[in-house]
Amino acid sequence: MKPKALELFKAYSEGQLPSEGGYIVSSFLDENSPYARYEVVAYNGVKSIYLTAEGLTFQTDGNKLFVLSQPPSYSHKAIEPFRRTAKEQFPLRFSELEILTTRGQTKVMVSKTPLMTYGSFTILKPSGINFSFIFYNLEDVFDTIAKFFAATLNKEAGVPKVESEKASKLVVEGLKKFTIWNK
Repeated sequence: MKPKALELFKAYSEGQLPSEGGYIVSSFLDENSPYARYEVVAYNGVKSIYLTAEGLTFQTDGNKLFVLSQPPSYSHKAIEPFRRTAKEQFPLRFSELEILTTRGQTKVMVSKTPLMTYGSFTILKPSGINFSFIFYNLEDVFDTIAKFFAATLNKEAGVPKVESEKASKLVVEGLKKFTIWNK
């Protein structure tokens, strides 16, 4: 039986990356706060995948969704995400994000519309507490990713359980807008 998800670089080294496509979730966590960024990239019809010093390069188009959990103590909350420091930024404005504000004032932000990457993209090797997982494009992939985001937003970003489940639904709504599967 095929697993639902594997650590990305382990799957690559064991020849278990699906050439027919999948969803890659990468984290960019702050070790000193619950500020957390995630990228979800879906790919399909890959021509080749190769390891570089920076990470894994996929020669194919991909759709990308960004997720950010920003704690109420974050000192630069008025700065647009695309203008933040390299460690904290992603290429979107507030107007391009669905924003869920929890009762504790943590904000979970999810891209309203996925971005398209053309030709190739690279998934960086995780360092420190960060991770990258490949989710196989199985029938229940959206349920699997929703459970994953509900758990990681709760545990890593400190989002209360009920609200992390709401936020995970925003992520799945974004994933359903991916066009990579329409080729």
